[in-house]
Amino acid sequence: MTDHVATVTAIYAAFNRGDIPAILDRLADDVRWEEWADSHAQKAGVPWLLPRRDKAGVVEFFKVVGAMKIHEFNVLTLMAGGNQVAAELIFEATLPNGVRSRDEEIHLFTFDDAGKVVRFRHYVDTAKHIAAARGETT
Repeated sequence: MTDHVATVTAIYAAFNRGDIPAILDRLADDVRWEEWADSHAQKAGVPWLLPRRDKAGVVEFFKVVGAMKIHEFNVLTLMAGGNQVAAELIFEATLPNGVRSRDEEIHLFTFDDAGKVVRFRHYVDTAKHIAAARGETT
């Protein structure tokens, strides 16, 4: 059995060192990134919360995040159950539009039987993210 917590820990370590290929190696080819049936942040066009499909879509997500100046990325807790891992974290960044935004988030990773991430979701304060994307101070 794959240790999903170790995989998520490795993904975050790769993110912190800017190693996107190492993250992609842990994703299924058909990964669903930010797949929601009804998301106000997606309807508002928040670039970092848009739905993406497959590894090429995830690369696009990291291009958006790469344009941010990250001040804090602090994983507080990892919780696992079945084929999922949830991460509680703090994320603070200055966006390309100059807005500095800080949020407490949950990231939810879902794994397939091969131990690859098949779905990823951000659980965030969507109102705060919509405002930040519009250039409003949050």
